[in-house]
Amino acid sequence: MTTLLEKAFAEAAKLSEDEQVVLAKRLLAELEAEDDFDRAIARSAHKLAGLAAEALAEHHAGLTEELDPDRL
Repeated sequence: MTTLLEKAFAEAAKLSEDEQVVLAKRLLAELEAEDDFDRAIARSAHKLAGLAAEALAEHHAGLTEELDPDRL
């Protein structure tokens, strides 16, 4: 465990039991969402690779233009 995480848990230990439960639920939900995101990216990696190849081909063919943030 990192020093920073140890510090966070030490601070969390000072909270009331109800606040600790809320914090724990939020942390677990965040970790689950991170796992869900990683799985979604893994499932779509071949699609993303195809889109990247298509975008590069368009760029190399001169079919793209530089992004101008002022024109967004």
